[in-house]
Amino acid sequence: MNAETAESTLPVGHADIAAAAARLQGQALRTPVMTSRTVDARTGARVYFKCENFQRMGAFKFRGAYNALAQLTPEQKRGGVLAYSSGNHAQAVALAGSLLGVKTVIVMPLDAPQVKLEATRSYGAEVITYDPKTASREELAASIARERGMAVIPPYNHAQVVAGQGTAAKELIEESGPLDYLLAPCGGGGLLSGCAVAASHWSPGCKVIGVEPEAGDDATRSFHSKTLQTCHNPDTIADGARTPSLGSITYPLVLHYVHDMVTVSDAGLLRSMFWIWERMKIVIEPTGALAAAALLEGRLEGRHDLRGRRVGVVISGGNADIKALCRLI
Repeated sequence: MNAETAESTLPVGHADIAAAAARLQGQALRTPVMTSRTVDARTGARVYFKCENFQRMGAFKFRGAYNALAQLTPEQKRGGVLAYSSGNHAQAVALAGSLLGVKTVIVMPLDAPQVKLEATRSYGAEVITYDPKTASREELAASIARERGMAVIPPYNHAQVVAGQGTAAKELIEESGPLDYLLAPCGGGGLLSGCAVAASHWSPGCKVIGVEPEAGDDATRSFHSKTLQTCHNPDTIADGARTPSLGSITYPLVLHYVHDMVTVSDAGLLRSMFWIWERMKIVIEPTGALAAAALLEGRLEGRHDLRGRRVGVVISGGNADIKALCRLI
């Protein structure tokens, strides 16, 4: 099977991302691409940060949520939408639902950041909480959806969600020009796989690297072993990456389009996040700092030579729980 034939069998292609970009026109913000001479001097690369912390509701998740909800049938819109999330997908679906006139119900863990719980409710969603130690969010969501006749929009394992997330990389490349490397955070793989598909088309030759927290390294193990691995309730400050595994849609996309996967420690993640707060003057959340941490903590040294290269870094979100994080300083 040649590469073109293989790509045609995958669930998301560049045409889906182009269609999502058109659908998001006037709805999603075209977030800024920032540079830092200090980062360039520190890494020896020319680095371009795609700042999705400035996206509507504070994260890239709005792209996928709006793209998915906008394509619901009239009957599905009348029935409403159910989603499950630790926070950013919850807010994204709630906001997209309010813009499109679709009722939303969100299943969230009891230990989700308070700032994300409050924001989700503020967008008009009904929030149902659960104890992640004793209940499965997928099973609970499926049960509620059956009872209420609602469509389920999962946080990453959904082709239209992936296509929406890929528009972040499309915009980055349009603004920065072709890239040699693109670094993206990875939880369930929606953002990473979408960005990797986009990079393969709009910046051929670009190497895409996914970044996970060390405590939740299921995707990294899956990538290197070529066997799907899982991780149950990983204990990491990167709450947006506490996913059990890649999905049936994202896993084959990651295997086909991503070139490498690395992890960063929570300590390194916090160092990088606070450094960006202080030096770049932007507030980002721990999960949002994953890709930047891999670069700033030297996690690619010995694997990839970034000196003199053009490197894109996706900052995925800025919904930081300031009170909780300040206790860690």
